[in-house]
Amino acid sequence: MDIFSEKTILTVSRLTALLRGVLEENFEQLWVQGEVSNISYPSSGHCYFTLKDSGAQLRCVMFKGSVKNLKFRVNDGMALIARGRISVYDQRGEYQLICEYLEPAGIGALQTAFVQLKEKLDGEGLFAGSHKIPLPRFPRKIGVITSPTGAAIHDILNVLKRRFASLELLLYPVRVQGEGSALEIARAIDEMNRLAEVDVLIVGRGGGSLEDLWAFNEEVVARSVYRSKIPIISAVGHETDWSICDFVADLRAPTPSAAAEMVIESAEELHGKLDALSHRLRKAVENQMASHYRHLGSLRRALHDPRTMLGHLVQRMDDLNGRLELGLHVAVSRRRDRFERLQDALQHNDPNGKINSVRHRLTFLLMRAESSLTQRLENIRQEFGDNAARIEVLSPLKTLARGYAIVTRGNSGEVAVDAATLAAGEQLLLKFYKGQARCRVESLESGNT
Repeated sequence: MDIFSEKTILTVSRLTALLRGVLEENFEQLWVQGEVSNISYPSSGHCYFTLKDSGAQLRCVMFKGSVKNLKFRVNDGMALIARGRISVYDQRGEYQLICEYLEPAGIGALQTAFVQLKEKLDGEGLFAGSHKIPLPRFPRKIGVITSPTGAAIHDILNVLKRRFASLELLLYPVRVQGEGSALEIARAIDEMNRLAEVDVLIVGRGGGSLEDLWAFNEEVVARSVYRSKIPIISAVGHETDWSICDFVADLRAPTPSAAAEMVIESAEELHGKLDALSHRLRKAVENQMASHYRHLGSLRRALHDPRTMLGHLVQRMDDLNGRLELGLHVAVSRRRDRFERLQDALQHNDPNGKINSVRHRLTFLLMRAESSLTQRLENIRQEFGDNAARIEVLSPLKTLARGYAIVTRGNSGEVAVDAATLAAGEQLLLKFYKGQARCRVESLESGNT
């Protein structure tokens, strides 16, 4: 039946399913390049983003299983090449690219992952020189973490046998490439630290491609190297190969053979240095002995007859004994004189005498004060009597007693001293020595009498 014939009505779901079938059938595998935007990593583990260029955009999804195989992290703004198939997301009616593989445009995925991890670990301080552990000068036992069948272990054994055949070596066999190899290497480093039987570790492998060496670029290996309390020499690939392990390790060797040379000096070199040090020590001892012999000779020549020296010492002892007795006598005499002077001064300054003297002086001063106070009171009493007599003489009452009177105006109580200020008929009050009288002015006369 032709579904697009007249009167055929489709549901939205049916139409979407038909379109999805057309797209999936005709766009089963394709490559798309564009710039990443709106990147999202939900808790489901899937990855959602949009690929865009100057003219259009395409929604993309990468499911959890494919995300786990990515060697790098997709970020906004990154130019990607995606491989996948076109499908339709029914709920939104949008077509999308289901990605199965991603790689950065213009640079390999592994190289991008290497750069991203290097920047991340460097920012966390895993490459800091302050964390590097110095290698022991004379290690007792060397630990090697590598493939037991690879060229690296043979190169290391050959170099150590040639340089220091008696040095003990402990091999921890691991896979150095392929799925799960990085986890094996990390576990081996942790186990070697737990056992604590070696003084230094060599971790590495022979040369290969970037993919072959990738186990040493995994974060799990870098963090196990950083955790190690045993100093680690990283010997991965050839001299031109650099790995994340190289940056974190305490020392980087360009090759496994070079690591074996760096871990300890050769026996011949050590014997040579030992011979040189022995020669220097022997010469130093000989020179020191010769110097001591010369000094002993000079001391022997300076040494005199012991009896004479003893006589001089006895004579000096007698002299010192006499000087000591004289000094003691003088010192005792001086101390006795000083004691007597202090005793006299103490008796002179006897507190009882001073207290009696002060007591007598205080009694005398009290008597003088009492006498002075009595005389002062008598003088005040005499002065008071004289002043009272003077006041008595000048008292207004005495004047009134002689026949005088005080005239005051009846209306204001003002003392009248001039008849000219009075008016006829004005009421006056006359105060006498005894009593007072009210009167009225009948007439006024001028004059002083």
